[in-house]
Amino acid sequence: MKITDKDVIYEDNHYIAINKRAGDIVQVDDTGDTSLEEMVKAYLATKYQKPNGAFLGVIHRLDRPVSGMILFAKTSKGLDRMNRLFHDRKVSKTYLAVVRNRPPKPADTLKNWLLRDRKKMVTKAYDREVKGGSFAQLDYEVVGELEGYYLLRVTPLTGRTHQIRCQLAYMNCPIVGDNKYGYPRGSLRRSICLHSRALSFIHPIKEEKMLLEASLPVDGFWEKFNSLL
Repeated sequence: MKITDKDVIYEDNHYIAINKRAGDIVQVDDTGDTSLEEMVKAYLATKYQKPNGAFLGVIHRLDRPVSGMILFAKTSKGLDRMNRLFHDRKVSKTYLAVVRNRPPKPADTLKNWLLRDRKKMVTKAYDREVKGGSFAQLDYEVVGELEGYYLLRVTPLTGRTHQIRCQLAYMNCPIVGDNKYGYPRGSLRRSICLHSRALSFIHPIKEEKMLLEASLPVDGFWEKFNSLL
């Protein structure tokens, strides 16, 4: 697999935004699979004829089975400034999730304490403070219902590992395909129905308001939900 022009959502001198495919891993891990970071580097090196390779900074990450918007830095200046925006929570993230169970409310704020089980590589949610846990908060709203599935718009207000997957599962709405968090069937495509839809921020160098959106995957399932957006 490689990155092509159709995968690029936005690019300027300092940043490049990619519509990540579910199943792609952002950075190299012990699987040895080619990472998205490597693919984007190769794309930039070819596009700009850089035989010694291109700089690329990883600003944030998406879980392997998650698709959608991910932003990389093309310069060290861009990386440093965007890292600061993320750290200061000045970047708004929007996700779309598909669940099978009807959420208890049409819209709500979920507040939990999350504890990471590093042996099992899962995150557990609690409705009270727990030792070693981290506070997590997200907003969700039901966008609509289609063929017995519910499309949710999710805005995480904190950035915890597996936060959306864990918190939705805790309210008995596991994401479709996410058998790690309670959905009865996994996906053969190494994907779950969680899509990083948009990032909104003030460009730290141009000082312009940015809203970057990633179109839904074309996989025979996701595109049905375009009718609800």
